[in-house]
Amino acid sequence: MNQDLKGKVAVVTGAASGIGEATAALFLEQGARVVIADINEEAGQAHADKLGKQARFKKTDVSNADDLQALVHFAVSEFGGLDIMFNNAGISGAQHPRFLDDDLSDFDRVVGINLFGVMKGTQCAAKYMSKNGGGVILNNASIAGILPGQALMSYRATKSAVIHFTKSVAIDLAEYNIRVCAMAPGHIRTPLTAFNIPGMTPEQMIRIRDALAPVWDSNQPLKRHGSPADVAQSALFLCSERAAQITGIVMPIDGGITAGDPVNHLQEIFDARARALANS
Repeated sequence: MNQDLKGKVAVVTGAASGIGEATAALFLEQGARVVIADINEEAGQAHADKLGKQARFKKTDVSNADDLQALVHFAVSEFGGLDIMFNNAGISGAQHPRFLDDDLSDFDRVVGINLFGVMKGTQCAAKYMSKNGGGVILNNASIAGILPGQALMSYRATKSAVIHFTKSVAIDLAEYNIRVCAMAPGHIRTPLTAFNIPGMTPEQMIRIRDALAPVWDSNQPLKRHGSPADVAQSALFLCSERAAQITGIVMPIDGGITAGDPVNHLQEIFDARARALANS
């Protein structure tokens, strides 16, 4: 097994589940010492305990500036430095199918976690990195920040902002040898994309994911179902020296969704023409 992150110190926010959980585990496997940051203390601590002595847990609300500054200090004090900051924590917000039904009551919370958390997390990490030889900052966006669509408007707006912020701050921080990139996951099988309801059993979650699969597959050229491990592998590449000349990019991990429409409309046109002629 390669040790692409040997000797590195990484912070992963939202690391108690989903993409963050998988990425923290892979980073540690690849030689990094990892700080798991999450608002969920029980799950976060359990994940750190499972990973062993090279992992620590720090309860963190990424919408709180003091928590983020304390998180950076914690990583430095526990492991002697900070080389990688993965701003992964995020929420979908209220799940209204139509914008006119959304009272935007959770707008501040969505912006606080999805956008402020990324911006402040970047700043806190970069202030340390700028004085200590540089580093890598990775921000988790979404295909919802690339492709317009219906519903979840607060979420879409924040993810689009994360993408533009990432590109802008990559330019701003380059002089300090700090690389900044973003990922845009697509239909990755996590609690967030499955729209799980609190209190559901594991069996109910599986049934919901099976029911949603045709919906997710409808605009995805590759019908393979993406997992948090797929995103973690991309995060590993972007945070390693293999990507030493890469900054300011947004990497879609989406089975081809952002490549374009997977429907062969020309064939549909030919089929429609044939039906019209057959009925004439």
